[in-house]
Amino acid sequence: MVSALIERYFFPALFVGLRVAGLMTFAPFLGTRVLPARVKAGLTVAITVLLVPSYSPRPVPSSASSWLVIAMSETALGILMGLSVQMVFDGFQLAGQVAGVQMGFALENMFDPTTNATTPVLSVFYQTIALLIFLQLNVHHWMLLALGQSFRLVPVGTAVVGMPAAREMLHAAESMWVIGIEIAAPVLVATMAVDLALSFLSRISPQVPVLLVGLSVKQMFGYMVMVGAIAMWPAYLQGRFLDAIASAERILHLVH
Repeated sequence: MVSALIERYFFPALFVGLRVAGLMTFAPFLGTRVLPARVKAGLTVAITVLLVPSYSPRPVPSSASSWLVIAMSETALGILMGLSVQMVFDGFQLAGQVAGVQMGFALENMFDPTTNATTPVLSVFYQTIALLIFLQLNVHHWMLLALGQSFRLVPVGTAVVGMPAAREMLHAAESMWVIGIEIAAPVLVATMAVDLALSFLSRISPQVPVLLVGLSVKQMFGYMVMVGAIAMWPAYLQGRFLDAIASAERILHLVH
């Protein structure tokens, strides 16, 4: 009787929990170090309990190798789903690093609690704004809905994570560079224009202390352009998050 209950409830819950844990480890906000480990473990267990009844359990694997393959596939699938959205935040971190160097913050670092590492100040600022927009758009709800739908598209034990899914993940990683360039572009253009104007000014009037005022002028124009660009981030991020969720859906179709 006990073995039958374990076979019917515990084993399916274990595999579901592995997929949920993979998503919770790498998903934005849900997988950050800001959330205590106990909270994340509790959320993982709660989501698993809610999802187990939503699909029909498959037969329990008969061999240890089958157990290992299914466990690795479920974990990898959850990780890929989480990483596909995390790439958007990585793009914002890259944009902050590039814009920070151009504005003169190359040596200004601060402790980032989400990564437990020192990060350029503008990268932390960009990621914080992106996280607030992420929560305001309820993208974490989208991710949980996608997780629930994943068990309909790819039932437990049927996922085969191979090269097609890896190529799709690499394609999603390309968006990180595109996002970084697009977000940093306004500040880069503004500061480069200031550099060009100051270089002409130094040629025309050598007595002007360009080296003393140049950095302050670049930062002032950089701040002005950055504040104006932030107003367009919600609409931009909404499109990018939709693309990330679509990428996660394509991965689900490729592993089935």
